[in-house]
Amino acid sequence: MKASDLFVQCLENEGVEYIFGIPGEENTDLIDSLIGSNIEFIVVHHEQAAAFMADIYGRLTGKVGVCLATLGPGATNLLTGIGDAYLDHAPVVAITGQAGLERIHKESHQYVDIIGVFKEVTKWNQQIRVPHTIPEIIRKAFKTAVLEKPGAVHIELPEDIAMMDTEGEPLPVTPLPISRPAESAIKQAAEAINRSKRPIILAGNGVIRDGAVESLRAFAEAKNIPVVNTFMAKGVLPSDHPLTLYTVGMQAKDYVLCGFDLADLIITVGYDFVEYLPKYWNDEAMNPIIHLDSLPAEVDAFYPVQVELVGNVKEGLDELSTYVEKKELWEKVKQLKSQLDEKLHAKDTISGSPVKPQRILADLKKAEKGEAIVISDVGAHKLWIARMFQPEKPNHTIISNGWASMGIAVPGAIAAKLANPDKPVIAVTGDGGFLMNGVEIATAKRLGLAIVIIIFHDSKFGLIEWKQLNKFNRSNEIEFTDPDFLEFAKSFDVQGIKVKHSDELLPALEKAMASEEIVIIDVDVDYSENVELSKTLGNYICKL
Repeated sequence: MKASDLFVQCLENEGVEYIFGIPGEENTDLIDSLIGSNIEFIVVHHEQAAAFMADIYGRLTGKVGVCLATLGPGATNLLTGIGDAYLDHAPVVAITGQAGLERIHKESHQYVDIIGVFKEVTKWNQQIRVPHTIPEIIRKAFKTAVLEKPGAVHIELPEDIAMMDTEGEPLPVTPLPISRPAESAIKQAAEAINRSKRPIILAGNGVIRDGAVESLRAFAEAKNIPVVNTFMAKGVLPSDHPLTLYTVGMQAKDYVLCGFDLADLIITVGYDFVEYLPKYWNDEAMNPIIHLDSLPAEVDAFYPVQVELVGNVKEGLDELSTYVEKKELWEKVKQLKSQLDEKLHAKDTISGSPVKPQRILADLKKAEKGEAIVISDVGAHKLWIARMFQPEKPNHTIISNGWASMGIAVPGAIAAKLANPDKPVIAVTGDGGFLMNGVEIATAKRLGLAIVIIIFHDSKFGLIEWKQLNKFNRSNEIEFTDPDFLEFAKSFDVQGIKVKHSDELLPALEKAMASEEIVIIDVDVDYSENVELSKTLGNYICKL
């Protein structure tokens, strides 16, 4: 058989449903071999979007997302999305074409060393040099992508290898081993928790990745320990849960950090440093840490680990629960939660034109009723979503955190809808982020996917203006000219709704949510609130 045929058989064996990408001259054999397979190739308009789609698909499903590009510029266009998957621990396999082996030793048309380029943003990165190694390489790639901690892997298939004759068959897919923390460490950690008076849990994305959400809730409820989550662990507790102290992640003193300042022990569960560095939440109190995660703790001066529980997060929580005694909920928790509720929702109903970001998110929450998967782009709106928007379920608010990649929302929403066709999906983006990959609404339209896109419209790179104003009290080179987004939508045969006043917002959201089509809601946003928030955070004092 042809090597590209064997390659596709191996992908089918791994359970691949979709490949996101763009065909090119150097991957034509692989594209041809997909004919008759049960894999759907999703043609996109930019390879960056393909990588973002694979990234979000992997993060939402726990299965490997796959993207494909040709050599040279096609491959390098994948890089941003691959970096996002690498730092946010989403399982992804990127496949790129390459020039024939007979010409890669010299200067050649479109040839650069893509293996070298991808080295720093992948867990493993391999060129196929002989066709009979294809089953081993693909099996290793998919296994490596999902092993803790998950991430991006890259396979390069040169065009001459793809068309060679070969023999072979896919290797068996075996279950991953589940490791458990050592019992001695469990007992030691339990003793430390039992001695503490004011423990607090910091939940990271590993709680969701390891399927430990229910175990975390059961542990927190049984032991009366409050929970704070990172941007990537939103929804581990519902917003009305008495033990949730919501979200940390702002690189400034926020009210929720009062809980850390008052605590005498911090239990980090499935937490990665890339989510929120310890110096931002443990710089003053320097509380001791109980570390529960799939890998040992990173070394950091602000992360004084007392006990390390290394293994599957769910298994660790279930074991720990056996030895930890129920505690009295420390008296300041209710007071802090009440203060947080007051601060986070103080401007939910504020009226006017343009619309305050707090009002946009409050009305979005009303419209989606806790059921939608919300994909946030990167920009000023991301910080408002991360701080204020509390989903009711895990993996229902997706934020590019470690890599913080603009342009992720629209392609991410497409992947989310493919992964969860029965759920409403909403992309929240700024105008800057939307213009980077907004053309992918053509992909969504071609696929018949219904998604809602909310654009925070200010004709600026609002987050950079925010940073400039905080640092210099002036801004520079952040403005740009937007198209008419309603006409833009119309050109793709997509519905557009303009919102200039807050009173127009909720009806527009409800109409869009009820639609079975793509709807773009263009909202004029008042970002004067950004600097006000910075002043509030800068003057943070724990007054409990």
